[in-house]
Amino acid sequence: MARIALVDDDRNILTSVSMTLEAEGFEVETFNDGQSALDSFNRRMPDMAVLDIKMPRMDGMDLLQRLRQKSTMPVIFLTSKDDEIDEVLGLRMGADDYVKKPFSQRLLVERIRALLRRNEAIATGEVAVTEETKIMERGHLRMDPLRHSVAWKGRDVSLTVTEFMLLQALAQRPGFVKSRDQLMDVAYDDQVYVDDRTIDSHIKRLRKKMRSVDDDFAAIETLYGIGYRYNEE
Repeated sequence: MARIALVDDDRNILTSVSMTLEAEGFEVETFNDGQSALDSFNRRMPDMAVLDIKMPRMDGMDLLQRLRQKSTMPVIFLTSKDDEIDEVLGLRMGADDYVKKPFSQRLLVERIRALLRRNEAIATGEVAVTEETKIMERGHLRMDPLRHSVAWKGRDVSLTVTEFMLLQALAQRPGFVKSRDQLMDVAYDDQVYVDDRTIDSHIKRLRKKMRSVDDDFAAIETLYGIGYRYNEE
């Protein structure tokens, strides 16, 4: 049973969403501010966190930043309909997805299940050994899908599940262009709709992480209006 941490200062959301998730078979812990959630995470990390952005004591952005220092567990942000800047910033900081309020609880459940399935398959190695799961080396890049490990020029890079899958999809065929639609198919279930900006934000975050170990990283090329391409160095 997956443990989901639900962090929001709206008690109605905590009550209704936790009831829905528990009915779907999840174990749910609820918190009404970021600091309380962080204190709990320091004792025992959940399998996934669903975070509101605007909260007292510690907001969702600060909590995510603390989490990413120690964990790559999947994180979904809950955002208000006008928080477009916050959505993009959250994805750049390492969130895997966002859901706008007011939201369909069924949609939230599907996004949670999609991320957990990918995370579990990678973490447990319960993936058939195929071209997609073999260790891949492309120039300075080394990826081990079964261990969810990435190294660039011999230096480890910590990626979220979504970032890992996007980099893998691009690096599998150097020089070939992947459209945003193709990358959406890689990163999300068919039942989940995302827009182009979500993929762009993930790519920006991915580049930032790679440049944290190499300022000259330029292997991911943007082809404006078309998509992205991995160029082997």
